Amino acid sequence: MQLSEKRRTGTFCAILVTCIVCSMLSTALTTALPQIMVDFGVDTVTGQWLTSVYSLVMGILILVTPFLIRRLPTRRLYLLTLTVFILGLALCGFTRSFPVMMAGRILQAAGNGVMVSLGQVVLLTIYPKEKRGSIMGVYGLAIGAAPVLAPTLAGLIVDAFGWRMIFCLVLIISLLAWILTAVTFGNVLETGKEKFDTLSLTLCAAGYSGILLGAGNLGRHGLLEPQVWLPLLIGFLGAGCFIYRQLKLPQPFLELRILKTAQFRTAVIASMLMYASMMAASILLPIYVQSVRGHSATVSGLVTMPGSLAMALVSPFSGKAYDKMGIRKVFLLGSILLTISSGGMISLGLTTPLPWVAVLNVLRNIAIGCMMMPFVTWGMSGLEDRYVSHGTALLTSLRTVAGSFGSAVFVAVVSMVAQIVQNSRGDIGSLGMQASQEAQVLADAQAAGMRAAFLGLTLIGLAELFLAWRSCFRRD
Repeated sequence: MQLSEKRRTGTFCAILVTCIVCSMLSTALTTALPQIMVDFGVDTVTGQWLTSVYSLVMGILILVTPFLIRRLPTRRLYLLTLTVFILGLALCGFTRSFPVMMAGRILQAAGNGVMVSLGQVVLLTIYPKEKRGSIMGVYGLAIGAAPVLAPTLAGLIVDAFGWRMIFCLVLIISLLAWILTAVTFGNVLETGKEKFDTLSLTLCAAGYSGILLGAGNLGRHGLLEPQVWLPLLIGFLGAGCFIYRQLKLPQPFLELRILKTAQFRTAVIASMLMYASMMAASILLPIYVQSVRGHSATVSGLVTMPGSLAMALVSPFSGKAYDKMGIRKVFLLGSILLTISSGGMISLGLTTPLPWVAVLNVLRNIAIGCMMMPFVTWGMSGLEDRYVSHGTALLTSLRTVAGSFGSAVFVAVVSMVAQIVQNSRGDIGSLGMQASQEAQVLADAQAAGMRAAFLGLTLIGLAELFLAWRSCFRRD
């Protein structure tokens, strides 16, 4: 369906606004989580699932999007998923029960998962190829800058009004976005009757859930303990069965054969590495500033704010740079900056100047802004039009789950290394040690864990750089 320029602009604005508010909730709780855990009386292991489950459910629902796109009119589907997201906000904003809070986060993730993927498909459909790079660069502000900017805003809101205000503000914006969507959105994608593959979705959910649960338990249990290896085994078996089923079905739930396309495969791998680094750092930095250095949530937000603004400024220009220069130079520059940023944070300690931490975070976010949406545009341009919805769902889902996996693994690294350092200081907790000395030992141990985690993120940056270097010599 062809849209007029006015209607197309209205559709773009509706997608941009809704994806901004939805994407913010994917990371907003990283800063507010300590206060939420106190209010509900839960420990860190339980509380962190408010963020991990969000990414997990979002990643799974993204995979359902191609089916939903083919079954439901575009406008109806977008309004329905936005309504689900709004219900989740209401539950989280007004509940006094942690299980209800968890249910609200699941509803938010379900709505966000469909809208992020659906929004990209719509934009790639209604705009010609010569404008897609620029449009996707601006769209990158929504699903790129918003998750990184959210912890900064959340820190200010938590200290001033409490964590519930986060959900109340987003609820108001989402209601306005619903009205905008209802007025401007159009049906731009073809629909038809198709049977839903429940078994494929179940296998996929088992794969994602098992791998994430096993990775998340690494912080408290050894690799050989059943709390770790059993979920991982279930996860890898589920993922393996899902892949096998998709390759055998004449009409698969998700077309995995598109990964044979080298251009798309490289975009997927690079996006997964980038998201793992981005999401891990977005959680580690607030922990470092608040727990290790002892500053407030507001200070934590101010440290990450320059990076968020840098990403917001870079994203639109990265799309234009991709349109003019192609992926190679953009990919190479982003990979270099990502590696430098992570490498600089290997030296984090108890006296590291926070402005220096902010500068390194700016470099990281410039790198992410350079690469995020060009990866999507470049990857999709290597596919036939009939596979765009499958490609978008696959890339978005895998990078979302990679972000959740990266967060769980590197938070576990911090915990494990900190515990090793504490054990090596056998005097901790002894009668002769004063409380201030004990706090110093604990802070030193956590700082050592941070350095180990950023060493791992540096290795991810080097892997990204290797992919970028290879892309410079490959002929499309």
